[in-house]
Amino acid sequence: MHTRFSMNISVVVPLYNEEESLGELTKWIRQVMKDHGLSYEIIFVDDGSDDGSWELIQSLNGEDPGIKGIRFRKNYGKSAALHLGFKQVSGDVVITMDADLQDNPEEIPGLYKMIQEEGYDFVSGWKKKRYDPLSKTLPSKFFNKTARIVTGIKLHDFNCGLKAYRNNVVRSIEVYGEMHRYIPVLVKRAGFNRIGEKVVKHQKRKYGKTKFGIDRFVKGFLDLMSITFITKFGKRPMHLFGTLGTVIFVLGFLAALWLGAMKLYYLHQHIPYRLVTESPYFYIALTCMIIGTQLFVAGFLGELVSRSSESRNHYHVRERLNL
Repeated sequence: MHTRFSMNISVVVPLYNEEESLGELTKWIRQVMKDHGLSYEIIFVDDGSDDGSWELIQSLNGEDPGIKGIRFRKNYGKSAALHLGFKQVSGDVVITMDADLQDNPEEIPGLYKMIQEEGYDFVSGWKKKRYDPLSKTLPSKFFNKTARIVTGIKLHDFNCGLKAYRNNVVRSIEVYGEMHRYIPVLVKRAGFNRIGEKVVKHQKRKYGKTKFGIDRFVKGFLDLMSITFITKFGKRPMHLFGTLGTVIFVLGFLAALWLGAMKLYYLHQHIPYRLVTESPYFYIALTCMIIGTQLFVAGFLGELVSRSSESRNHYHVRERLNL
């Protein structure tokens, strides 16, 4: 029973220069929905394409008002496209997929079932068998393994474009920067722990060329560090910087104390001893105390900023009763 939303599925498709595949993709999605009796909308988010993608979207909209479009003035990236697309959805379940026909629309009913009938909040596709070159698949495997270890989320394919969300999930997360690679982390951070995975068919690229480059691999790991830090210490920076600062300061202080004690001992025994400032350990100890103090202050300032930020008061409410 659908009490809040009258539409079954919203399909969000971010795209950049995919004119050749859009018509075929739209026809395929519509046929799948018709075969399974699902009501739907398709939201194309044109991320600043400079080919005829937008004109084709306009044409498709003229044929079917259920096909909607958003066009950016310039290329902002996939995360921005998803973020804006999520704001427009009205279906009970939200499906995201790429526009290059490598994601198979035949998987949509299965993903929908896992959300609606099996109770998952979020389901990520797993392209177990891929038709990409080794230059893309090998870095992807290494990246996914690292992401599993760092985040603790046991998914095989974090960056698969084919994903399914319960509607309130997409309204509770904010996809920014290049964080589309870590949507499972954002979902879990928002308090949705029913995260599933489904093996999906991967298609060979039929049109155009891949947008994958080595820069995406590097950015992916930088983003992994960012999302890990934000998830674990975003609301309590003092726990990280304060702890590190205290440990480093104490080590430096003990080293300086040891040097001072040694100096006093030799003086008491009337044994000639060099100046404390002539020892390299003195400067190492001094550097440790300075760095430790700076880290502690950084944690303190971070805590002040975090506590005064409006975002600290954005809580994810699971249910309301008589409100």
